Amino acid sequence: MRLHKEGFLPIAVAAAIEAVCLFLYYYFTDLNVWVNVVVTILLLLPFYTVIRFFRVPRRHINRVENGVLSPADGTVISIEEATEYEYFKDSRIKISVFMSVYNVHVNFYPISGNIEYVAYHPGKYFVAHLPKSSLDNEHNTVVVRRNENDVVLFRQIAGFVARRIVSYPQPGNQVQQGEEMGMIRFGSRVDVFLPLNAEVNVKVGDKVRTQKTVLAYF
Repeated sequence: MRLHKEGFLPIAVAAAIEAVCLFLYYYFTDLNVWVNVVVTILLLLPFYTVIRFFRVPRRHINRVENGVLSPADGTVISIEEATEYEYFKDSRIKISVFMSVYNVHVNFYPISGNIEYVAYHPGKYFVAHLPKSSLDNEHNTVVVRRNENDVVLFRQIAGFVARRIVSYPQPGNQVQQGEEMGMIRFGSRVDVFLPLNAEVNVKVGDKVRTQKTVLAYF
């Protein structure tokens, strides 16, 4: 495991705040050792949470040539046929993966291919579970095409807590399935749009892992 570069500043700020809190606590209090241990642990929990949020796991990538890997860790909250209005402008299978603050928040490419489209959209910060968050919230859309028929659109969506989407792809880039493409800070969601003839490999409620779980097959 390593820490994502986007976490260096937040972790440093959190460490400074924790140091000040601990200094003030021990300077102004004189309680017994067990109370001090409990208070110290409680004060360090938020710092641990920040570090854990920016973790990047080291995983063996489950590359599947005709498969679509989950671009995010989390829970499948919906699988439905939906109209994709931004790029395809037609009906697609949409799989939504919700990331809680406890999940890994780094995102990875679901398939190998050419980056055909990238578009960032500022927006609001509704709870990521809500259907309207897909288009109303701050979001970033990426389209990867493997060949004439196999193409995936996935959308990083900021949630109620998330306040920043990080995205590295540029149109024309050649990418590999399972490579890092960005992250979303704190609780958020990723929608994946697939062709209607795709064979879905997950169900609502499933826990999925990026670089590992096959959401569907072309």
